[in-house]
Amino acid sequence: MHGETEYAYGMWVVAAFNIGIFLFFILSFIKPRGGDEWRSMGAVAAFLVALFSEMYGFPLTIYLLTGWLGDAYPVLQPFNHKFGHLWVVLFGGSTLAWVIVMSLSLVLMLMGYMLLSRGWMQIHAAHGGLVSDGIYAYARHPQYTGLFLVIIGFLVQWPTLLTVLMAPVLLYAYVHLARVEERRAKEEFGEAYNEYVRKTPAFFPPFNQWKAFLTVEVKSEHAR
Repeated sequence: MHGETEYAYGMWVVAAFNIGIFLFFILSFIKPRGGDEWRSMGAVAAFLVALFSEMYGFPLTIYLLTGWLGDAYPVLQPFNHKFGHLWVVLFGGSTLAWVIVMSLSLVLMLMGYMLLSRGWMQIHAAHGGLVSDGIYAYARHPQYTGLFLVIIGFLVQWPTLLTVLMAPVLLYAYVHLARVEERRAKEEFGEAYNEYVRKTPAFFPPFNQWKAFLTVEVKSEHAR
């Protein structure tokens, strides 16, 4: 380690505030109704608790890895926000690494929140009808795509042992939930939904369609 160590943690009020505000935003766009949906949202809440507890409360991951990283990466200061950040430490304390990581994570999260918001607007305006235009013309579950991007953005921004282990469980929970919702939609909309499934990917459109996916105009009228 080098220099004077700054203790940048123990901010549990800040951690609780961030957990609350991000959970509020996600709940604003994805409203759980049944048991499967609440269980999936519980996984999101647990992920946020694990993330922000380490980001502001106590840096468990970097502390556990200190014995190994301290020898290989002398820049490490486990209780300093910048020099206790896993990516920055691995890249030798580079400010450029910090800027790239934070910028990439911000882009991913903004894309995610954009999809969450636009998906909610279309579903809300459809009043229970089949939505197959707008961003739903590019993916059958764009809100879950948005949530996945937010989760990946958080993993890029502040990777921890717990969140890396929890992320696949969380992603699986929403893939499973999407399949449950699709079975219900097939029962309700019949062949119209089957046709929609045949021509539209579940979560991620082809790479050359992403610009349109993210910028398509949300309309007030939807195919039914």
